[in-house]
Amino acid sequence: MNDHEQKRFNQLYQRHVLVLKLRGYAASTIDVYARAVRRLVAYFDCVPDRLSVEQLETYFANLVDSHSWATVRVDRNGLQFFWKHVLKRDWRWLEIIKPPQVRTLPDVLSVGEVERLIGAARKLHYQVFILTTYSMGLRLSETLALEVSDIDAERQRVHIRRGKGHKDRLVPLPDLTYQALRALWVNHRHPRLLFPSTVGSPSRIRQATAHMDRGGTQKALKVLLGECGIKKRSPFTPCATALPPIC
Repeated sequence: MNDHEQKRFNQLYQRHVLVLKLRGYAASTIDVYARAVRRLVAYFDCVPDRLSVEQLETYFANLVDSHSWATVRVDRNGLQFFWKHVLKRDWRWLEIIKPPQVRTLPDVLSVGEVERLIGAARKLHYQVFILTTYSMGLRLSETLALEVSDIDAERQRVHIRRGKGHKDRLVPLPDLTYQALRALWVNHRHPRLLFPSTVGSPSRIRQATAHMDRGGTQKALKVLLGECGIKKRSPFTPCATALPPIC
């Protein structure tokens, strides 16, 4: 692209990100939708509104060969949003690409496997994290974001804020999980977070402004799965059965 085209694309791209934010999309969705536009532009080295249907067909044919269907689907959705809300044009995605409908069931850990994970975790915050996630059927990000004020001990429920789809919901709180969360809080006594960042001294943890790192938590759980010899795809699938006490 020449300087004029690059400037025009930059304006379109910034508009794309702005509209995504204004429509309340999650930061992770904004990131992958924006990446879809950047990937397309890098492939053709031109402003997207000049591309023909035939060029888009060629692009997606190459994307199918080099990436997973999950990536193809996300890129299709991101470009569809760009065409509709930024370029104000119809996106003929059904004629260009239609990823196959694949329905898979998540791998569910058994009670025994969860026991082994908790037993293998040598740090209290990971033990309580695993118990909380599985006993209440939470997503990783939902568990990490839990705050002291979210716990309603009297009614035995937890307020999950801005979960999937940015929706709040109330989740039953098992007594075992409540006792474990209380033991964890007594250990660090953070005024707001139940799973504060564990970097530094106890006084520094009490002053943490963020929860435990998501990537670090994922890596730690992956290591625990390996140590326990558990070969399952999703370490954060909810476990529907009540869990045994932490050892």
